[in-house]
Amino acid sequence: MQRTSFGSIACSVARTLDLAGEPWSLLVVRDVFVGINRFDALRRDLGISRKVLSERLQRLADEGVLERRAYSEHPPRHEYHLTPKGLELCEVMFAIVAWGDRWTAGEAGPPALLRHERCGSLTRARVCCSECGEPLHASEVRAEAGPGGSNGPGTVLMAERLQAR
Repeated sequence: MQRTSFGSIACSVARTLDLAGEPWSLLVVRDVFVGINRFDALRRDLGISRKVLSERLQRLADEGVLERRAYSEHPPRHEYHLTPKGLELCEVMFAIVAWGDRWTAGEAGPPALLRHERCGSLTRARVCCSECGEPLHASEVRAEAGPGGSNGPGTVLMAERLQAR
């Protein structure tokens, strides 16, 4: 089934979803982050078809999120590693993990924990203002039109909303 592309929508959320919004994509990134780097190991861990995994790995590599590194020439085999772009996507994933731990973990608690290697403490992601360091809460943030904005599919209502403010 062909999925709608959001890559041409002048919206950072839409463009990010175009790359990482398909559920298998972030699960692949998660697995590579925790050290599952080889095709067969990824397939086993995720229970994903070879075709779908191949497509996701190719797209993530093409977009610069993953890097393919050969570990065998005969037969040709590759490992997948996060690029700087992929590592930064993990930071987005940490925010999703924090939300999921709070709202979906249930009584058993979080299925995985994050430890900050620098200080050694268990941690969770927190989105903060890049200028003052205070936590960002949706009730205290407003969107404004940016230089890359435009009117078009998926952006018209947002542009109208921003102009009305």
